[in-house]
Amino acid sequence: MKKLLLTAITSLVLFSQSLFAVNVNTADAAAIAEELNGVGVKKAQAIIDYRSENGNFKSIEALTEVKGIGLKTVEKNRDVIELTSK
Repeated sequence: MKKLLLTAITSLVLFSQSLFAVNVNTADAAAIAEELNGVGVKKAQAIIDYRSENGNFKSIEALTEVKGIGLKTVEKNRDVIELTSK
């Protein structure tokens, strides 16, 4: 019974995470900081500054070109990062 409950809770958490995505090509710093794990306001502003200087991100991996954003951060947020509107 505990295993079934744990599986249900895990599934619910994963499902709810996929509902809240952030478009890094259009979102403001507050939204990026709130939705991305390990990204605070300072790093979120760096994403916006990079986007302003270089244009929209063409791939999720391109976020690693932003100072302070590494592949580890990108990988743990891959499911909530959007590049285009749905």
